[in-house]
Amino acid sequence: MGRSVLFLFFCSSLLTLACCQREAASTPGTAKTLFDSVPSFATVTPIINETSGIADSRKNPGFLWAQEDGGNPAQLYLLKHNGTVQKKIVLDNLTNRDWEDMVLLENEIYIGEIGDNNGVYPEYLIYKFPEPASTTDTVRNIETIRFRYTDGPRDAEAFLVDPLDKSIYIITKRDNPSRIYKLTPPFTNATVHTAVQVGQLSMSGIVSAALSPDRKEIILKTYPGLGHFKIGQGESIEAALSKAPTILPYTIEPQGEAVCFSAANNGYFTLSEKAFAPEVRLYFYKRN
Repeated sequence: MGRSVLFLFFCSSLLTLACCQREAASTPGTAKTLFDSVPSFATVTPIINETSGIADSRKNPGFLWAQEDGGNPAQLYLLKHNGTVQKKIVLDNLTNRDWEDMVLLENEIYIGEIGDNNGVYPEYLIYKFPEPASTTDTVRNIETIRFRYTDGPRDAEAFLVDPLDKSIYIITKRDNPSRIYKLTPPFTNATVHTAVQVGQLSMSGIVSAALSPDRKEIILKTYPGLGHFKIGQGESIEAALSKAPTILPYTIEPQGEAVCFSAANNGYFTLSEKAFAPEVRLYFYKRN
């Protein structure tokens, strides 16, 4: 996205997160105590310039999957936890119009073609395919979930998939506050599905989302911070997100657009675009 637009979103999100920080700070036992405040990090080599989504691999322990933003090749990076890029895997017959965020649920990867800086696209796409092995060079068996919103184009950079029924929740970026839309299965390639608004947040400028492996926590990322939500027993995702977040530890990144829980659920990773920085760092915040 444009640097001037980025600056405006940064300022707006910073104000929102500051308000949440004040609220969280007055509450004993907030999520701030759950994770280390100082992360470990690894330098990504060679550099991935425009990471927009990450997921911790289940099939390849010790590795993350990373995707890049729009205009880059339709491919995944297999990134070792020590920062080493192991390989690139091509996604056959796809175009990266504006890929924003990634989900790994059970043995399937979802990629969100959901970005729309200018609010002009009539429909959006989510790709789904089995998680590749490290020996794979090209992924060919790819399903496409096409959808549009009930109320016109939206720019989004974050989504979640509920393991209970495979519903997809898209969280908008530019709306203030951000809106929550839901796609309800079953999904078929031939149908243009409808994303229906089911709620809104107490924050805006969301650039990534992550659901913990046990479905008990959600992290939403803005450029200046991370909001943490707990999901109660039997609670829906939209109900959990309707509450005010607490604030997680976060080291400001050049243009951080990606967050995910570890597959072992013992912490969370963040990864930034390069922007104007000399290097890209993969951060890990260990659970206490």
